[in-house]
Amino acid sequence: MEKFLKDLFANQSYDAENFFLLAGPCVVESEDLILEVAEKVSTICKNLGIPFILKSSYRKANRTSGSSFTGIGDEVAMKILQHAGQQFSLPVVTDIHSSEEAVKAAAYADVLQIPAFLCRQTDLLVAAAKTGKIINVKKGQFVSGEAMKFAVDKIRQAGNEKIMLTERGTTFGYQDLVVDYRNIPAMQAHGVPVIMDVTHALQQPNQPSGITGGNPQLIGTIAKAAIAVGADGIFIETHPNPAQAKSDGANMLKLDLLEGLLQQLVKLRKAIGPQ
Repeated sequence: MEKFLKDLFANQSYDAENFFLLAGPCVVESEDLILEVAEKVSTICKNLGIPFILKSSYRKANRTSGSSFTGIGDEVAMKILQHAGQQFSLPVVTDIHSSEEAVKAAAYADVLQIPAFLCRQTDLLVAAAKTGKIINVKKGQFVSGEAMKFAVDKIRQAGNEKIMLTERGTTFGYQDLVVDYRNIPAMQAHGVPVIMDVTHALQQPNQPSGITGGNPQLIGTIAKAAIAVGADGIFIETHPNPAQAKSDGANMLKLDLLEGLLQQLVKLRKAIGPQ
């Protein structure tokens, strides 16, 4: 594990041979939701020896429809996320969407995440890098794993070596995504940890309803394959009741199903051995 990740997980007890997990609801809907998910997932991860980063977006800037829920207010949401991290001794990750947001979010989050659609935005990458935080860049649905080298280079040239990349599927027609697992070793070749975003890889975008669809029944399939090919981390959006979630409910994992899946992934990781 990279030194910056060891430092990030310094307050957690975990199996060094395990993958790490980024998990939480898509967006901060309420403090009660974030605390519920943080408590349950952190307990599961402690029992399984999985290092855990709590994830939620303080705002959803990229929505299909203008009437879709975007958030409860940036600062309110960021404070809720920070509070949950402090209460359960967890690092937190959240998305940023513009250069101006980088410094603001860095005051609350341990990891700044660059959304897939923005992975080529030079000013955003540089601004995030200059905060000194860990930067997780999601691979664009239109970008190859090899081409993510340029995003990595931009961050490094801005003086930051704390970089992670995330595979989240590739556009396949107008309303579907497909996962090319060759992207995992291709991005690891850039000298950074690589994460598999299991739930966003199962999105079905551009639906006539204006609400993105998904295939959550395949979450286990995508996750197991990612572990099998050597992903360093797993990203899963989860919610107690995805049907009532205010964002990305169609592809989130029901919270009650998370423990069983993680148990399977830990067994698979142990069976495969060191990567």
